[in-house]
Amino acid sequence: MKVWILFSEDIEAPTNEAYEIRRFMTIGREMGVDVKVFAPEQFDLLVNDEERDTVLINGKPQELPDFLLPRTPPVENGYFSLAVIRQLEQMGVHVYNDSACIEAVADKMHTHQILAAKGLPTPSTMLAKFPVDFELIKEHIGFPVVVKTLLGVNGTGVFLIESDEAFHDLMNLIEETNPDIQLIFQKYIAVSKGRDLRVFIVDGKVLACMERRAKPGGFKANFSQGGSVNEFKLDKETEELAIKTAEVLNIQIAGIDLLFKEDGGFTICEANTFPGFRGLEKACDVNIPEAVYNSMRTKLEAREKKSKTA
Repeated sequence: MKVWILFSEDIEAPTNEAYEIRRFMTIGREMGVDVKVFAPEQFDLLVNDEERDTVLINGKPQELPDFLLPRTPPVENGYFSLAVIRQLEQMGVHVYNDSACIEAVADKMHTHQILAAKGLPTPSTMLAKFPVDFELIKEHIGFPVVVKTLLGVNGTGVFLIESDEAFHDLMNLIEETNPDIQLIFQKYIAVSKGRDLRVFIVDGKVLACMERRAKPGGFKANFSQGGSVNEFKLDKETEELAIKTAEVLNIQIAGIDLLFKEDGGFTICEANTFPGFRGLEKACDVNIPEAVYNSMRTKLEAREKKSKTA
């Protein structure tokens, strides 16, 4: 089985993301998987109706892999990384997760629109429109309010605004420095301040769940932001909520983040198509790369069986 990983960072970097790529490479070799890592900028995209089994990398043709695993969020490489993913999809490579899914989930407003349309619980969310109508936000969302950039990842671009003055200061700063930025305002769930759940799902099955807690006095519970992690045992209702979220958004490898609700149960904070797992493997007895490769092998065997009987 031949797998390419799309990753734009130096794989020897001291980041959680690079560590996870090294995990994929190590486990892949142990499982006999042919794993290679390429950056989006190494590809030269040539579209024609003749060459359908190779793609140009560093200017030279390379035979296509069985699977592509993107690990570069579009917020970092924008259009080009999505174009690479689409090219390989069109040439018959199975992608975990596909370009349409990545694009939809990267847009946090669109994610909540999809979930709300399916009747799934999400915090009230409003897209910013400048100049911001403060009274409208106060009436429909309330204060304190969570302010998020539309395309942030790993807890970046998320702010808790606890006073009217702080809100006005932030909006004035944005209008002066970056008026074209896209923001959303989201209802603040006080009982979940500094803690949430991350549920990791592969092909509709929950592999593990951890509770994340922010540093004392902090707001962001992300492991990448210094939060602590512990295994969390899901009840059936919460497990079904996470699975349904991944299904509705068509995510094969998903990190579903859930917030605690005042009256018990959970609401959906957001979904991730590039979910980190270093913290999850620390908290839970789970091997994420192994699970992903096993899923790929199952799909490859089914595809080969189907082609033989066709």
